[in-house]
Amino acid sequence: MSIEDRAKATAKNVEGKAQEALGNVTGDPEDKAEGKAKQAEGEVRHGVEDVKDNVKKAID
Repeated sequence: MSIEDRAKATAKNVEGKAQEALGNVTGDPEDKAEGKAKQAEGEVRHGVEDVKDNVKKAID
């Protein structure tokens, strides 16, 4: 598993949280929705990396 991939997933999650917070402050539902979508993408990326790690452990 790549540390770089984990970092990208974390960055996407943080970006999504910031965008959602901005949407909450400004009352923009589009920003809130996009922020939540980015957070979900970050979580999926983390899940993919977890699966890769588990497969690699099983093979080793």
